[in-house]
Amino acid sequence: MTNLIQRGLLMSGLVDRLQPLLLLAARVYVSLVFFRAGMLKITDWGSTLVLFRETYKVPVLPPELAAYVGTFGELVFPVLIVLGLAGRLSAASLFVVNVMAVVSYLDLFGFECPAGINSHYYWGSVLLALVVFGPGTISLDQLILRRFGFKRSNVAPRTATAIA
Repeated sequence: MTNLIQRGLLMSGLVDRLQPLLLLAARVYVSLVFFRAGMLKITDWGSTLVLFRETYKVPVLPPELAAYVGTFGELVFPVLIVLGLAGRLSAASLFVVNVMAVVSYLDLFGFECPAGINSHYYWGSVLLALVVFGPGTISLDQLILRRFGFKRSNVAPRTATAIA
């Protein structure tokens, strides 16, 4: 039993050391996906407007406003996420963009497109993880906090593995 506990603590320490790199990788991955989508939209703005008018059914917002807001979200929030600046807020905002994309394009739920909806689930999961864990220590958020004398333990509660 003691050997099992020691192995668990060893794995916990390894995960704690890898967490900043894994969070950075998650930030870069999900940001590239959304930033590329935003770049594609501004490359042919006329087609983007047609898609928002005829294909995407964004609730509440008029199609043109939805196109501007969605494209803004896909271009600005990924940059902030990669930099780790306002990391949790940016990840939460991009999560909302992801949800609106799913809600407004119901063809994603069709049998001929299971990979499309699954991709949105994966991206949403990564974004939620970034909301929960924050951008990590390799981020401008952390640099700013350190610059003004805040310690990690003053900002968020420590995890159970870090206490052990």
